[in-house]
Amino acid sequence: MTVRFSGEGPTPEEVLAATEKFYGLAVMELERTIEALRAGEFAEVRAAQTAIRDLRATAVQVLEERGKVDKLRKQIAGHVGAGGALDLDSARAEIGRRLACLRNAGGGG
Repeated sequence: MTVRFSGEGPTPEEVLAATEKFYGLAVMELERTIEALRAGEFAEVRAAQTAIRDLRATAVQVLEERGKVDKLRKQIAGHVGAGGALDLDSARAEIGRRLACLRNAGGGG
């Protein structure tokens, strides 16, 4: 199975901004519910509570799915070529080569 992503997804900052917007809307709906309670409009309260509950559930689902997509992207990126893998043998050889150059260059006495 091949999964391809076209373009980049939203940045974490954009996801946070959208989440804050959702919660801002929920707060406004909660304030409207409180005002309806004070005014004795109990029919409005039930609709507002449902809207708040639905908004919260949707926000949670979106964030969970975003996490799953990010995890999948990381897994795919880890399996694409060997460019992202650490080659410890090559690193060790390079360190040895550089140390040898330092030893050769520094031997004044």
